[in-house]
Amino acid sequence: MKSFSLCAIAAATLCLASPAALAQQNIEKLKQMRVATTDLNIPVVAQGGANAAAIKENLKRIKMPDGFKIELFAIVPDARHMAVGPSTNMLFVGTRKTTVWAVTDRNSDGTADEVKSFAPSLKFTNPNGVCWTKDGFLIVAEHNRVLNFPAAEFFYEGPDVAVIEVAKQGTLIPPDEESYNHGARTCRVSDDGKLYITLGQPFNVQPKEKVALYEQIGIGGMVRMDPFDGSKREGLAQGVRNSGGMDINTKDKTVWFTDNQTDGMGDDTPPGELNRITKTGGEHFGYPFIHGNNVQIAGTAAAPDLKDMKAPAAWTKPQVEFPAHQAQLGMTFYNGKQFPAQYQGGAFVAAHGSWNRTKASGGLINFVSMKADGTADKSTVFAEGFLDSDTGSYRGRPVDVAVWKDGSLLVSDDYAGAIYRISYKP
Repeated sequence: MKSFSLCAIAAATLCLASPAALAQQNIEKLKQMRVATTDLNIPVVAQGGANAAAIKENLKRIKMPDGFKIELFAIVPDARHMAVGPSTNMLFVGTRKTTVWAVTDRNSDGTADEVKSFAPSLKFTNPNGVCWTKDGFLIVAEHNRVLNFPAAEFFYEGPDVAVIEVAKQGTLIPPDEESYNHGARTCRVSDDGKLYITLGQPFNVQPKEKVALYEQIGIGGMVRMDPFDGSKREGLAQGVRNSGGMDINTKDKTVWFTDNQTDGMGDDTPPGELNRITKTGGEHFGYPFIHGNNVQIAGTAAAPDLKDMKAPAAWTKPQVEFPAHQAQLGMTFYNGKQFPAQYQGGAFVAAHGSWNRTKASGGLINFVSMKADGTADKSTVFAEGFLDSDTGSYRGRPVDVAVWKDGSLLVSDDYAGAIYRISYKP
């Protein structure tokens, strides 16, 4: 198992990256439980009006199995990955911009009553990944920083909140490797208290000189660390292009993740992936040499400089191959009781939709059933219609899925700026 030191990574890059002075001043104050701002008013996002009505009308197009219903849960601009609060009827929603949203259903009617920014006195940068420790600390994984918020469910009412720096700005990855591409992180915390974070590599296919470096520092894979001080960092998975979602199966504690495929190889190749980690560390999933079960990448027009490089002798094949370029992102194992028995224990996967096919594909939710041995059985389309088949245009682009308190399924949509709730009634 490979170990990584955050300090070593920072030292290797001379720690040149630093956040804006005001933002750093604010976080230092909050770490000391001091006031960072005197403005206690946080604007809320309007939940009604013409926009909400139009989204509700679009939802009438969504097709699902009999008994399922989809409704608007909340208007949440740029909504990406979600973390359902363990103690209250609220969730926190990441974005690829500068805001983490606090979404609250105060009267428990299955619809959000309030949406406002969380910890607005801080300056977030691409805070896409949100997840919980088992004792109720909120983790926010940004592009190149990781923060931990104690009792976020109860401190969110004001702009100043308690905060812990897990990985300071510029230490999650070397600043020289920061990119606008594939910089959205996702995270989970396991039952044994370790924080898992996906680190997409920033190229379509990384160049030859980056392959060994990325495997060494964890880019193009998954790392884990202590969720409070970032210590004991180690690589868990390598050979991943860009994972846009992950979850831990509560039944066998295995870690699963999606992986998006290489662009520019044609409409129908290579496939998207759903992967399962079964080894204790350093497991390789084939990239940038192989994608899917056996699609060659190295040496093709997409990666000509890798033609003399060989795939590892042992690499792990995906559990599921999805149609090419549908961009599977967030996933969750369904541990609720509201849905019929055939869905319990399986995984829902959000397909954001293609941007690089001659005919668009995706904009849907897949369901992956599981075999008795814990491996994937088959994938089926569970909900579709976000992509308008008549016009070829997206009316929505699902990003993440999460199980709500009553066993219904929440779906985030960064295109429409909304969160939906799928419920079941026989």
